[in-house]
Amino acid sequence: MAIEGKELALACARAAEEMQAEDIRVLDLKGISTLTDYMVVCSGTSLPHLKAVIREMEKKIIEKHQVHSVNAEGNADSRWVVMDYIDVMVHVMHVELRELYALEDLWAAGKEVVWQEPDSKS
Repeated sequence: MAIEGKELALACARAAEEMQAEDIRVLDLKGISTLTDYMVVCSGTSLPHLKAVIREMEKKIIEKHQVHSVNAEGNADSRWVVMDYIDVMVHVMHVELRELYALEDLWAAGKEVVWQEPDSKS
């Protein structure tokens, strides 16, 4: 069975982290959005960084989980890319656009999903 929903959102967040994407957030939008169940939002600091995050995230999700986005809008030059995996929408945004559009505020009713392992240091 293919990965989907929360597992896919977590996999996308981890792939973004591997490329040093910043301020990675995963929101559970079930019952709030008719478009998707989960939203992943992350930032890049430059056009080359955005390109790397987008390219490597797609590559890792395909390699590890055999899942392709059904659609993608935008490109690194537009400083905002949305990858649609049906159950998961991934927004990779330049930090300036992220501050301007404040998607987390728009979807504030969504529940934050913990995607990182707790720090093992005590």
